[in-house]
Amino acid sequence: MPTFTRTKIDGLVIIEPSVFTDDRGFFMETYSKKVFTENGIDVEFVQDNHSRSTKGVLRGLHFQKPPYAQDKLIRCTRGEVLDIAVDLRKDSPTFGQYESVILSEDNKKEFFIPKGFAHAFLVLSDIADFQYKCSNFYNKESEGGVLYSDPAINIDWPKLDVELTLSDKDKNWPSLEEIKNNPIF
Repeated sequence: MPTFTRTKIDGLVIIEPSVFTDDRGFFMETYSKKVFTENGIDVEFVQDNHSRSTKGVLRGLHFQKPPYAQDKLIRCTRGEVLDIAVDLRKDSPTFGQYESVILSEDNKKEFFIPKGFAHAFLVLSDIADFQYKCSNFYNKESEGGVLYSDPAINIDWPKLDVELTLSDKDKNWPSLEEIKNNPIF
C-alpha cells in the first residue's frame, strides 16, 4: 500500500508507492482512484503530460487560472528533479510559502499539488523525464506564473555546475506581491 504524507502546507501530499522488485526489475502502481480517494485525494484526472529536460532547466513557477485551474499528480520517471509548490491561495495561512521535494526514478515518489499553487521543477540530473496528470485541460489564455527568483518566496534553489536555463516567459512572471494584490485563487 502506498504511503501518503501530508506536508506542512495544507493540501500538498507526497506519495511513496509500494514497489515490488525481483531479478526481472520492478512493478508499482502509480495511481488508483480508489486508493487515492481513500486517502483524501478525490480528483478526476483528464490529461497526462510528459516533458524531457536537461540539467539546469528550470520550468516554472506556473499555474492555470480559474476556471482552468489544475490539480496535478507529478513524478519523475528518468533522472532527478527538485520539485516546488508555492501556496497562492489568498486566505491560506501559508500564502507565499513553498514545499520542495526531490523526485527521481530511484525514489519513485509522487507529489500531489492541488489547485491554488504555483509549480516549478529544476532538473538536477543530466536528463530528466517528468510526467504529470492534470485535473483540467490546458488553456493558453489561463496561463499564469510567479517569478522563480522572487525574494519574498526565497526558494533555496541548489547551485549546479551548469547555468540555469529558463524560458523568457519564466524569467518575467510577476512577483508574489503583485499576485497578492490581485489574488487569483
